[in-house]
Amino acid sequence: MTDQLKKYLLEDRSVRVQAVRLADTWKAVQANHDYPPAITHLLGELVAASTLLAANIKFDGSLVLQIQGDGPIALLVVECRSDLSLRATVKIREGHVVPAEGDMQSLLNPGGNGRFIVVLDPQAKMPGQQAYQGIVPLEGDTVAEALQHYMKASEQLDTRLWLAADADHAAGMLIQRLPYHGGSDSPVLSEQAASETWDRASALAATLKRDELLATDIDTLIHRLFWEETLVAFDPETVRWHCPCTRERVANMLRSLGEPEVKDILAERGQVDVSCDFCGKPYAFDAVDCAALFSGNPPASDDTPPTVH
Repeated sequence: MTDQLKKYLLEDRSVRVQAVRLADTWKAVQANHDYPPAITHLLGELVAASTLLAANIKFDGSLVLQIQGDGPIALLVVECRSDLSLRATVKIREGHVVPAEGDMQSLLNPGGNGRFIVVLDPQAKMPGQQAYQGIVPLEGDTVAEALQHYMKASEQLDTRLWLAADADHAAGMLIQRLPYHGGSDSPVLSEQAASETWDRASALAATLKRDELLATDIDTLIHRLFWEETLVAFDPETVRWHCPCTRERVANMLRSLGEPEVKDILAERGQVDVSCDFCGKPYAFDAVDCAALFSGNPPASDDTPPTVH
């Protein structure tokens, strides 16, 4: 099954509707990780949200959604590129247990220091260009509420999100009110008409339930919610897992640690073991590999090297 994101506009083009439902991609995110249910729900919702937002950005680069806080979960990160390839990871604070019944606020923001961060990172940066970073306090009880707060505070766009995840699927729907431009060539006759369209779309979408979002394919879901509306449909976009880690990135990371630290690890453990935070693949550098790191001769690669980033 191909995971897809589908886009629609209401007939007057004043409201955008998008929906995504992931199975294979979501299972790839979880591969090599044994996440407790609370993390599965939160990370899956953030994964679905990343695809919905990345699909609206007209640039060649990555959208990174990051939630960080002072609770048992230190960090949730999802990176979705403009081609809707994505990867994700979680950092659990050392010595903490993630309770099964925990929610976003109790797991990430018990001390009130949580932040929701959105990064737009162009692939081909101009000299001196930095990635855009928007940061807002972590507000709301769910990932959807936190994102809606960010969109309202940072983008000044009315946006509603419905997100859900379990071990098998990560799914989401977004509706967004588009800026009113008016003019004789606009299909929207007035700002009042645009407001009425938004109110109507919001009321229809508000009937969506979590279980329905997880269990229903996109075409059925959209028809069930908007069957009385005329929708303009766009070509579906494929969503997939992608982790760009390589053997050379492992080597570069170890070189950045410096030769003394690598030698200390080698002396203590006999080899240097690392694993990718995103895909979880293990990788080992033995004494010969470590010596080659700092001799100017890169370690020889094998056919299927484990990787780290």
